[in-house]
Amino acid sequence: MRSMTLKSLAASAIIAMSATAAFADNPMVGGAAMYPDKNIIENAVNSNDHTTLVAAVKAAGLVDTLEGPGPFTVFAPTDEAFAALPDGTVETLLKPENKDQLVKILTCHVVAADAMSSAIEKMIADDGGEHDVPTVGGCVLKASEMDGTITLTDETGGVAHVTIADVEQSNGVIHVIDKVLLPAS
Repeated sequence: MRSMTLKSLAASAIIAMSATAAFADNPMVGGAAMYPDKNIIENAVNSNDHTTLVAAVKAAGLVDTLEGPGPFTVFAPTDEAFAALPDGTVETLLKPENKDQLVKILTCHVVAADAMSSAIEKMIADDGGEHDVPTVGGCVLKASEMDGTITLTDETGGVAHVTIADVEQSNGVIHVIDKVLLPAS
């Protein structure tokens, strides 16, 4: 009986290590493992750093879209990024009557492509240091790189830094950013 228990424990440990190794290349986000075989929503709901983003996506009615086949690149602002907006902004945006404005802001964080950081860096280099990134929301972000960090400048001049890059998803990739990107209007 004891040898059976040790064999079971050893087998469980090997399975756990194999599962961990399979996802080792994907960074942890918000204290949670991000699994490349799960979609953007399935992973985002587990991140402790993206509760505001998840609430906003739900309020905007974008869950089904971001669970779809994609591919999508999502520049995902953290809760701290949302908290840095002027007082009351998030609460106002989450109201049903402001859904159109919320959708516009959120879709200005989404690109209809699977763009890993190496591809973004190449586009920046090919374009002489700055690359226009059209979003599904109609915004154009300016991507650049400084000291190995990709930055995104929104249409209002706000600058977000990619703090965690290349979080693979089954339907695209997430890059965690430290600022909410805003459209010109």
